Parts: sequence; C-alpha cells; structure tokens
Amino acid sequence: MTTAIALNWIDGAWVDSGIHKDSINPATSEVIGQYADGGLQEATDAIAAAKRALRESTWKDDRVLRATVLYELAAAFEQHADALVEILAIENGKVKPEAGFEVAMVPSKLRYYASLTRTEYGRAVEPKPGSLSVVLREPMGVAGIITPWNSPVVLMIRSLAPALASGCTAVIKMPGQTAQTNALVAKIMAEVPSLPRGVINLFSESGAEGSKWMIESPDVPVISFTGSTATGRAISAVGAQRLKRFGLELGGKTPMIVFDDADLAVAVPKLEKALTVFSGQFCLTGSRVLVQRGIAQAVREQLSARLEAVNVGPASDPASDMGPLIDKSNVERVERVVQAALDAGAKVLVRGGPIVEGPLARGAFYRPTLLEVSDAEMDIVQKETFGPVLTLQVFDTEAEAIALANNSEYGLAASIWTRDIDRPIRVARNLEAGTVWINDWAVVYDEFEEGGYKQSGLGRLNGMAAMEDFIQYKHITMTSGTVPR
Repeated sequence: MTTAIALNWIDGAWVDSGIHKDSINPATSEVIGQYADGGLQEATDAIAAAKRALRESTWKDDRVLRATVLYELAAAFEQHADALVEILAIENGKVKPEAGFEVAMVPSKLRYYASLTRTEYGRAVEPKPGSLSVVLREPMGVAGIITPWNSPVVLMIRSLAPALASGCTAVIKMPGQTAQTNALVAKIMAEVPSLPRGVINLFSESGAEGSKWMIESPDVPVISFTGSTATGRAISAVGAQRLKRFGLELGGKTPMIVFDDADLAVAVPKLEKALTVFSGQFCLTGSRVLVQRGIAQAVREQLSARLEAVNVGPASDPASDMGPLIDKSNVERVERVVQAALDAGAKVLVRGGPIVEGPLARGAFYRPTLLEVSDAEMDIVQKETFGPVLTLQVFDTEAEAIALANNSEYGLAASIWTRDIDRPIRVARNLEAGTVWINDWAVVYDEFEEGGYKQSGLGRLNGMAAMEDFIQYKHITMTSGTVPR
C-alpha cells in the first residue's frame, strides 16, 4: 500500500480535494493507496486555469512551443515507462505485456502530433485582383477530455495529443478506478520543462459532478469522450444546449468473420486474444465470431480448447494470460448477461464465469465464455458485454456474413479472415465499420484514423483528422484596391 495520497494536478499545483477514497487492486481486492476524489470544484478550477493559459500565454499561437512540449512529453513518458506499467498492471488488472503494450503506444502518438504541429497550415488566395483572403485554423479553446478506466493512459493521450497540437488547452477528467496511475501520469507531465502552467490540468473523479460541469460549462467548447454509447448520447444532449462540439468514441461489438478458406492456425489464436486482451474490457474486443459452415466444427473445437486453456490470474504472475475485470460488481454484471443469454437459448461451448474458490476468489476474475447462438437479435449479440464473453454464429454465404456483421447498432471495427485475394476488400467495402482488419485484429497506427460508424461514435482519433475536432476556421479577407491594367 502506498502512503502518499494521489492528488489532482491543476494550474501547475498539486490539489487535495479533502475527500479521500481507496484505490483497489482488482486481483486481490486489497487497498493499494488513497486518492483525492475530484468533483465540481476541481473541474471549475481546472477550467479557469486552462482558460487563463489560453488567454495569457503564447500557447495557442506558438507552434514551435507546442511541438517542443509534445516532444518533451514523449521523452518523459519513455523515461517513466517501467513505473507506469507496474502501477497500471496493479491498479487496472491487465497483465504486464498488455500494460506494456498500452504504455508503449504513448510516445509515438505524442511525436506524431508534434510533427503535425510544425506542418499545420491554413491557406491564402487572391480571389480577384486587389483582394486577398486568408483562412486560419485556430484552436477551439479549452478542450475537455473524459477518459475511461480500461486503457486510461493511451486513451487520454490519444485525445490530448491532437488537442495540444491544435493549440487548445486541456481539462482532463480521469477515472477514480485508476487514480494512482493518473497521479503518476500527472507527475510525468509536471516534469516537462517547456509546458506553460495551466495548459494541462488533470483530476481523478469517482463520480460525475466534475464531468457534468465540463459538459455544461460555456468555457469548454469541445469535448473528447471515450466511453459507452449510452453516456455519449446523454452528454451530447446536454452539450447541444451550447452547440458544443463532441468527438465521441463509443461502444463496439466487433464481428470477426471467418470464411471457409481462412488459415485457422493463424486465425484461431487471434480470435482467442481478441476476446481476452484487457479481459474483454476493450471497445475493439472481438466479441462476435461469424464462421462459415464448412469450418464451423473445426473452429468450435479449436477455439474452445484455447479458451479453456487460458490461464486467468493476477498481473503479478508472469504465467497469467488474462487478468481480472476492473471490480467485482462488473463480474456480477457480466455473469447476469451470460445467464440471461442461456435462459434465452444460447448453447454453451465454453462455460467460464466467476472464480469463486481458491486464492483468486478474492479478486474480480471471470473465466472466458463461448456461447453459440442462432438468434441474431439476442441481447448477447446486440449489446456490448464489456467482458470476456464471445458468441459464435454460423453463416453460409458471403452476403449472409455481411448482413449478420452489419446487424448491429455499433460500427466501430470488424475483422475478415480469408486467403481469397478478391474477397476481403469486397467484403470490407460493404461492412458498416470505421476500421476493418484483414487477417488480423486490433492493428492501430498513429497515422491512420480510427472511429465508429452508426452508434459507435462521432469524429475520428489518430491520423490527421483527429485535429479537426479541436480546430475552427477563420476567414480574413482584405481589399487593397483594384490592380490597374
């Protein structure tokens, strides 16, 4: 257990809210420290600091400064990567390789947007003789960033980096479940020598009062939110009262389409990992396997064997393949979802479930579960589970596979498995998803946009398009007189 209380970082100072809560290791249910639980006051102070920094510093106008800070942030995160992996694995529960994967993605994102900062241009044109028009790309102002607990470090940076590159200042609300991790992130940022005071402000919150004020405040014109579709809809309705701009990456129900000619030796291990990475608590979790009938039995047998062999355990054990869920209440929630599916007619291929005996019973562990379903309208198929529960559906034709994959309100991502040279692009173009992987899963590049179709979100993160959420355009036109002929 740590002795120091994890504090909030606002206007360049460490702030104690006076309300302290416990940080819990989900693998053991042990208290590992305490944190200052933020709320309305912290959000109010952070917004004021970010607004002052925008108004009084050169931040929004100095692209060289912004690029310098982003490069310094990248170096600082690299320097503290090992410590960040350790606390993330303990507090979030993900096994060490997965925590390392998350932390390793941070520096490259910061460096990518540092580079874009130096190549960011408006445009100018002479629309007619004697007139000059200039279009400036200016920052929206204070950006509110609301981050989930499942991958708090990289998902925060994914929003923060383009916001800073655009010239915005930031107020970041991070989840109370990862407050020790959040505090280390803030300490890393505080070390950056060129960062002006108040440009970045970060607080942890177990509730929603601070978040609500960020959504309502007239001083926060843009919100970047990663979380559930239900919450995304709710905050959009509130923010619409002020015509607030939202960048939303929301829920997903990723279909993994496996055709008869797929290489199962390659595909099946990926299908397993698509479910178990981050214990299925991932917007990109491959939670629906659609299998062509000719190989359905082979997939049933091979995938079942792999899921039954998954070694569930704490991040502290190097032999663990999958860690716990974030807390026991989520274990209970996932089990209710599975039981409802069984009551509705789902067939058990692998019945995982809560671990209720032995030393792991103290933690929030849930073994992987595989259910075969024939009714595409069942809740287990249509609703995001956010846990290690996978459904299997059998199809006959390519058209049927596309229809099943698209039969969802979500459209975040999809995966296609085939050795046919023509089929994957043809199918990908017909899928209603923002990202499609061919013979792979969860491949993300800083240079290429990701985001959702339908109810999986608005806008894009990563790539050049990510900056659009944080930028507004200003047209300046000047008439100096007609050029004589």
